[in-house]
Amino acid sequence: MPEVLRAERLTVRFGGVTAVDHVDLKLADRDILGLIGPNGAGKTTLFNALTGFVRPDEGTVFMFGREVTHLAPFQRARDGMGRTFQTDRPFEELTVLENVLIPTFLKHPSRRSAEHIARGVLDEVGLSDRADQPAMDLNLARRRRLELARALAIEPRILFLDEIMAGLNPPALREMIAFVRKLREKGLAILMVEHIMEAIIELCDHVIVLANGEKIAEGAPQQVVADSRVVEAYLGTD
Repeated sequence: MPEVLRAERLTVRFGGVTAVDHVDLKLADRDILGLIGPNGAGKTTLFNALTGFVRPDEGTVFMFGREVTHLAPFQRARDGMGRTFQTDRPFEELTVLENVLIPTFLKHPSRRSAEHIARGVLDEVGLSDRADQPAMDLNLARRRRLELARALAIEPRILFLDEIMAGLNPPALREMIAFVRKLREKGLAILMVEHIMEAIIELCDHVIVLANGEKIAEGAPQQVVADSRVVEAYLGTD
């Protein structure tokens, strides 16, 4: 599969702290790449550097073969990069549909066209029956689906999922795993930060492990979880 995203020696510093330390990664079309590691390992900072929310101190980011290191998040979004956030923050006073309409306008300035796309996305994530409900009334599982819908509304080719499954009960978790699998089958390339190893092992083609901002292991999921460095730094011996 062709490569859709590449980072070379990506480094982010906050004062004297190096949060991401010369990390390389590649994401192929229609692949799912997992990013795991302990809290504070630099996973979300790496996500932010790849998506334009943090300016790296060193390194480059390429998207579809074109350097995008200095592009703003909205420019990367227009080029096909969508993302969710670790803490979902919908516009709570707006309806579910209105929340999804906002990112849809990035590519569809016509209200009629944007609403058609937004309603299609809500149907895809299973929220069409909640379209006119205030976002504040959604439970956790539906808020996660709304967060995902807002990312899908820009019609991305690369999707970043930042702990989209955190806190879900077992049935909701199984549904989300199945949905992410369908997104890949539709043609999306996915980069996911996740602590739920069940999801990582089931979904990912390749996994990168961060600890203290550095990449300490990478490979197929089963290979990575058996790596002694990963066990010591993240998984534990139990």
